[in-house]
Amino acid sequence: MGLSATEAPAAGPFGERILEFAALCREIRHASECADVRLCDVAAGRRPSLENLHAYLALRAHDLRPLQQALDRLGLAAFEHAEPHVLSTLDAILANLCLLGGQQPDPALLPPGNRAFGLGQALLQRNTDLLFGPPPERRRTRIMITLPDEATEDRLLMQALLKGGMDCARINCAYGDQAAWSRMITQVRDAESVTGNACLVFMDLRGPKLRTGRMELEPVVLKIRPLRAADGRVLRPARIWLTDSPRPQPESLAADASLVLDGAWLRQAAEGDRIRLRDARGSSRNWRLVEVSGSGCWAESRKTTYVANGTVLCLQHEKGHIAAETTLGSLQPRESRVAIRPGDALYLAREDTPGTPSIHDLEGRLLRPATIPLGIPEVFRDARVGESVGFDDGRITGVIERADSDVLQVRIRHTRRPLEWLSSDKGVNLPETSLDLPALAGEDLRDLDFVTRNADIIGLSFTNSAADVRFLRQRLQELGREDVGVIFKLETRRGCANLPEILLEAMTLPNFGVMIARGDLAAECGFERLAELQEDILRVCEAAHVPVIWATGVLEGLARRGHPARAEITDAAIAQRAECVMLGKGPCIKRALETLDALLAGMQERAYKQQPLLGELRLAQPSD
Repeated sequence: MGLSATEAPAAGPFGERILEFAALCREIRHASECADVRLCDVAAGRRPSLENLHAYLALRAHDLRPLQQALDRLGLAAFEHAEPHVLSTLDAILANLCLLGGQQPDPALLPPGNRAFGLGQALLQRNTDLLFGPPPERRRTRIMITLPDEATEDRLLMQALLKGGMDCARINCAYGDQAAWSRMITQVRDAESVTGNACLVFMDLRGPKLRTGRMELEPVVLKIRPLRAADGRVLRPARIWLTDSPRPQPESLAADASLVLDGAWLRQAAEGDRIRLRDARGSSRNWRLVEVSGSGCWAESRKTTYVANGTVLCLQHEKGHIAAETTLGSLQPRESRVAIRPGDALYLAREDTPGTPSIHDLEGRLLRPATIPLGIPEVFRDARVGESVGFDDGRITGVIERADSDVLQVRIRHTRRPLEWLSSDKGVNLPETSLDLPALAGEDLRDLDFVTRNADIIGLSFTNSAADVRFLRQRLQELGREDVGVIFKLETRRGCANLPEILLEAMTLPNFGVMIARGDLAAECGFERLAELQEDILRVCEAAHVPVIWATGVLEGLARRGHPARAEITDAAIAQRAECVMLGKGPCIKRALETLDALLAGMQERAYKQQPLLGELRLAQPSD
């Protein structure tokens, strides 16, 4: 189909605009026809997508706003949903411009000769169904859920998630091991057979994510306190579950504290007995046993008690004599945390030794900065003074003041709260540092065989370049699993900047998609840029007819605390522009799933991708 227009100067007020637009059209068509000849092994059926992506990138290389505003004033909705069919959109605009200017357009530009408008949407739908399977009945956008640890054992939870609308179960391979992942997969498959609902398994490789290393251990002091009114009156005694079993028990969840004690000592206990002790502060305390069962005892305390390993508990029968003593020793040491305030210094150390917390004086002044290990040596090679550092998804940010071969000194510039706490296994972002780390290495390479044999879709974390795509494809070829679905996760500035080349290289694969990993992306690029970035990623992927996963932070408050913020509902509603939406973990995940399912089903009647769908206006409640 040609984009032809008269080459002679056109008459009338539209002549200059027609010639300007015709020149733009020729440039874009040339870019499409010159689609990257290096990709001669582009996967079957991807050639139209490859050409459309080239056309879209060429179009967006221009600042189209002046032309767009001029065309809008003529009643031409220019470029408003051009992504899936760029050349067809330009054809239609040029034809309408010619008609408005009193010229006869090329017949090839006029409907019904131009049949390409539906092709882009059909290709995106085909690629989405290939990656995620057929859409559910009520909605076209799929729902992915990150499986919590309890999913390894809780069959009812998994069945409830499938019944509630989970289309894809995500296993985060940054945690657990192959045995735990196998148990999760078994639970998914068992739940499929029970519910009759299909569910894909998505296994997310670790990738080279920077994380804080292990901190030194510190003894645990457990504070047990009753529930008090504002005036200090005891409304309910503290309830303490005493057992000899280290395994989790239902009673432990209902208790204010759970202590594992010697079984022979517990078997001497009877209802009404007292437990006397001197707590970790040296205060005398008296607990009363209110219930004894075969699995343990319930004790109550009306005063706050601090217990630690070494605390001696004396069992006293009702008659007053001490029956037996036992010493608490089951409290597991825990890793220390670092107190962080704006203005503090912090050391990042290359050595693989436990980190140490900071020391402050009584007035809160910093005496010794905290030291936190960082396990990727390339950081100390590439980081430079003046570059920014973020911790824990941007909750803490600072700047490098000194950079040595084994230590980085960071000055904290901002914390979300006046006092923040930083512990082990928290993300570290170096958005301004040129780190050349492969997306697939180390443990991921060792796990890849297991993952490709057990997952329907695999995720390549921290995809930064076309080289990452090529290396993964080579490994999949060696394993004979080129057919497995692949998700390329965008989590860094570099990955966003290289998205076009990542997509062009990925078109050699038969089945792939993109994830907008908004947590790391916001920390890397700044929260103020996140909305702009996710918009651009959605548009570029639509031009390539590539499905997108909208991930991180969706209905997070609802999943974790049982009630959403207003902004979360709006965010989740906008998420229907992606082909799949990911929910994170949380105790209220079933309610979050129910809410998201209803939101996506409702919003698909009002919008498709960037295009609003103008149904009947409904401002009143349905019952009105």
